[in-house]
Amino acid sequence: MQATEHQRIATLRKQRIVTLLGEINVHVIGNGPAMVCWPSLLMTGQMWQGQVDHFASSHKMVLIDPPGHGESDPLNRYFTLEECALCLCQILDQLQIEDCVLLGNSWGGMMGGVFVALYPSRTRAAVLMNCTASVAGWHQKMEFLLMTSILRRRRTVPKLVVNRAVNAFAGATTEMMKPEVVEYIRSTVAAARADSVCWAIDSVVPRRTEHRALLGAIRKPVLVIAGDEDRTFPVAETHAMADAIPGSPFRVLPRVGHLAALEAPHTVNAAIDEFLREVFFA
Repeated sequence: MQATEHQRIATLRKQRIVTLLGEINVHVIGNGPAMVCWPSLLMTGQMWQGQVDHFASSHKMVLIDPPGHGESDPLNRYFTLEECALCLCQILDQLQIEDCVLLGNSWGGMMGGVFVALYPSRTRAAVLMNCTASVAGWHQKMEFLLMTSILRRRRTVPKLVVNRAVNAFAGATTEMMKPEVVEYIRSTVAAARADSVCWAIDSVVPRRTEHRALLGAIRKPVLVIAGDEDRTFPVAETHAMADAIPGSPFRVLPRVGHLAALEAPHTVNAAIDEFLREVFFA
């Protein structure tokens, strides 16, 4: 799988964009309404290749390496989800994109909710996957603070953290039946720059603030998706995020873990297609 992904990503147009969170690396392919993709922590824009394969014939696909990840500039400070939303606005400005369909997973989903609430004129619709609008629980905060205390002392991600990420990201069905996806997750996490991504991990997990009240201001169409095998965010937590967004439909995908768009691209693409048809053509 990985060799194929590298061959496909090479067909995308690469661009670096100056933002408040450093220079951000993006890949762009296709024409039409923009579909902008922001991934999970420890992942890069390549995570969305399954959506590129499906939507690039009808949309301008924008794949983002988020701050501190992939080929974007390393991080050296904490940030807020509000700053991430402004970072996305700056990316859209530089790409001369007026508005977009936003796809976000985990970190991208949390940021996506904030983005839609704060910048409704830049949003046509959003699909937010495997995410939350709540603060991290005590146990999760302690675990991730311990993790980042280890990462800050290193340039590479240790095997223990790689294994923990694979367990958190891949659902049980993916672990048993999709070894190529598990290997992709493992290799992507292992390739991350530890002393950079630790800033993002701390910002998005233990330092995360409550956003459900803000999401109540959303009036744009938003679909929220959960995987029923997500080991990071229980379905009930993601459902609570959907409940906070007025009129937001909520879908649970069977046999899917934390990285829905990567683990089950055909299922996710079908859900996005159905949602966009209902929003724009009903």
